[in-house]
Amino acid sequence: MPELPIRTERLVLRRATPADADDMHAYYGREDVTEHLLHDAFSRPEIDDMLRRRLAGPRSHTACNLVVELEGRVVGDLVVFLKGEGHDMAEIGWVIHPDVGGRGIATEAATAMLDLAFGHYGVHRVFADLDTRNPRSAALARRLGMRLELDSRADFWSKGEWTDSQRWAILAEEWAARNTR
Repeated sequence: MPELPIRTERLVLRRATPADADDMHAYYGREDVTEHLLHDAFSRPEIDDMLRRRLAGPRSHTACNLVVELEGRVVGDLVVFLKGEGHDMAEIGWVIHPDVGGRGIATEAATAMLDLAFGHYGVHRVFADLDTRNPRSAALARRLGMRLELDSRADFWSKGEWTDSQRWAILAEEWAARNTR
């Protein structure tokens, strides 16, 4: 596991605790946040249950899920799932509270997670699978230097309907070149 917490200019990325439930419910309880996720909005008891399961289970060697803390408040979370036989690839996902949108918080947090994926885990490639109805997520992928690799029509069944998806990705050497400028 990486050394935690991870600190950026404005953020702290760390493991969730039970004390984060109210902050997490503030965004996971919103339909406008979860409409493009695999699940519906969570009730407060569902957040408690999610945190209980996350904290009770064994630490995963194939996933790193961290909350994003800004000025003492949790405003989102990100996950990196290691993929492939040798864990040489990773999938990244992000959820950020809309109230902090437009301030670069998502970019700063996702940059730290990409640094973790390429630096700590040493992966060759990181990708993000996105719902095309979420243009803000695609814009974040673009800001991170990821490129659109796949644009699929009606390829994923979600919440009772076929949805379109995109896969965005970046390679380790692309990330390194981007960060040495």
